[in-house]
Amino acid sequence: MDARDEAGITVGGSLGGVPGWWPRSAGALPRACHPGPTAAVTLLVAGLAVAAGQDGPGCVLATAAVLTGQLSIGWSNDAVDAARDGAAGRRTKPVADGALTARTVRGAALIALALCVPLSLLYGALAGTVHLVGVAAGWAYNLGLKSTAASWLPYAVGFASLPAFVTLGLPGRPPPAWWVVAASALVGVGAHLGNVLPDIADDLAAGVRGWPQRLGPSGVRLLLPAPLVAATALLALGRPGGAGALALVVALVAATGGALLGRRRPKAPFLAAVVVAAVDVVLLLWRGTALT
Repeated sequence: MDARDEAGITVGGSLGGVPGWWPRSAGALPRACHPGPTAAVTLLVAGLAVAAGQDGPGCVLATAAVLTGQLSIGWSNDAVDAARDGAAGRRTKPVADGALTARTVRGAALIALALCVPLSLLYGALAGTVHLVGVAAGWAYNLGLKSTAASWLPYAVGFASLPAFVTLGLPGRPPPAWWVVAASALVGVGAHLGNVLPDIADDLAAGVRGWPQRLGPSGVRLLLPAPLVAATALLALGRPGGAGALALVVALVAATGGALLGRRRPKAPFLAAVVVAAVDVVLLLWRGTALT
């Protein structure tokens, strides 16, 4: 039997044809960073930077800063929740299924955070500070706020920081429009509700009593589309236009349909929220330079 250290590195021999020096945990690390949300937020910021008129190097820098920040938040979440995920039997979590250790994912989170700080500040001192506040909010959620009635706040702060980060890094450091920041915060609240919804039962069993857990599954399903529709209204009415009005109608129809079908089809409100969130993202990207 090969000897392995705590980080899952094979000291002798090989594992399934993989060279003996290759970290066994390397393939599991991407799964531990919450790849879906990490990719979605990073691509959103890349799109916002392009739409806002940022130059090529600026777009790359903003994207790299947000990617490392999101990686640090995702990995720190799995590191902090390692024992809870194991007790809940969440085999989709690499730490819980033994694919890597909490120490390894904690180290990855700290390395990503160490990269995020200079990358953020290189984009601009003020812009970088705003982004780092958003990243700090994500870490605060992982380290304890997720179990409080204010669990929505880190999501709101984190998402609100993204358009501000993009625009403050443009020439002249223009501030973002208030309605764009407010809409982004509301999208963050919706993301929080949607992200927690599938795990409410396990969270309650583990003693996690954040805002969605206190609402319960039925309450979350009914409330989920509301902040997203409110975000659509802000984005549509901030700079009135035909496309904005159409987007608002689509959001209202989707949210109403999801709520009406929710009693017979529990997944309907969540699916409606996904539709509304997609509308919000399209509106954000379509606004482009109107972010300021």
